[in-house]
Amino acid sequence: MPERLDSLLAGTGEPGLPELRAALRDLTGPDTVVAETAALKKCVFRVRLETPRGERRIIVKRLNPVDARRNALVVEQWLPVAGLEGAGPPLVLAAAERAGRWVWHVYDDLGPADLAQFTPAGERGRVAAELVGKLHLSFADHPLLPEIRMEAGDLGVPFFASSVRDFAGTLERLRRDGVGRDHRATCERLIARMDALLAELPDRAEALTVLGGPETLLHGDLWATNAFVLDTPDGLRARLIDWDHAGVGPAVYDLSSFLPRPVEADRAAVLAEYRRTLAAGGLVLPTDAELAHAFDTAERGRLANCGLWSAVAAVHGATGWGWRRLVDVDAWFEDLEPVIA
Repeated sequence: MPERLDSLLAGTGEPGLPELRAALRDLTGPDTVVAETAALKKCVFRVRLETPRGERRIIVKRLNPVDARRNALVVEQWLPVAGLEGAGPPLVLAAAERAGRWVWHVYDDLGPADLAQFTPAGERGRVAAELVGKLHLSFADHPLLPEIRMEAGDLGVPFFASSVRDFAGTLERLRRDGVGRDHRATCERLIARMDALLAELPDRAEALTVLGGPETLLHGDLWATNAFVLDTPDGLRARLIDWDHAGVGPAVYDLSSFLPRPVEADRAAVLAEYRRTLAAGGLVLPTDAELAHAFDTAERGRLANCGLWSAVAAVHGATGWGWRRLVDVDAWFEDLEPVIA
């Protein structure tokens, strides 16, 4: 049943709805009605509007101000500098909650076109890999990198080292405070894993800096669900959405999350297309054997960071979900497989 725009997301408990509704009213007109809404995940909703000019499908997403600014900088400044205006999410508007604690982003809905929908990925995987290659090539040693690093952070050696050190320290805090019998073995295993990574830190740092590919702008969360490949009149076209974790670092940080998601039959072709794109711009990626250690380092740093925030939550009293996630992280370390065989 259609409802007035003033009722959008009523009953969800979401903050900043008056500001979001007012912005949408300014965008689409006062006679717009909400025809359909669906929750996609926490803080993200698909909305179908009926406007005086016809139907409009949008995605609304609530972000903290830091992530909202990062996404806006990617779309409005950083990608356009490299001639990649259409490579990011189709951001329509932003609406800040009055108190400034949250910001709503509104995007045109790209539909069910993320790469995870296609198995095997085939040509779509190649098109997505080409875009990732163009992104990394365009920003390799770019003069904008210091600004991006200041605004969005560093996902290279500093990220790896701080994630491992902080995770180890937080686990030690949990152990000192007393760990229940059910979680003692998990805590001990994770501490041992972090101690081993700290002992390997010089070698791991070299893997990222020497064998990790060009230092560049990173998407930072490059799962197949964030890579969209759309059918257009001019052929397939890729876009990368959800830049909440963008930063600067070695290309392997993105590739280590992107490559495992295509089925094994696609993986070699996807990496080959990425290599071709870099080579066309004069950059040569290390061999697969050389990349393997850098991939492993990027994956272990990402897992350490994931575990860190779960451990912090457990220290501050969220022992239920915090420990459940720590058990998961321990299993993920145990099951970690090479990105490329």
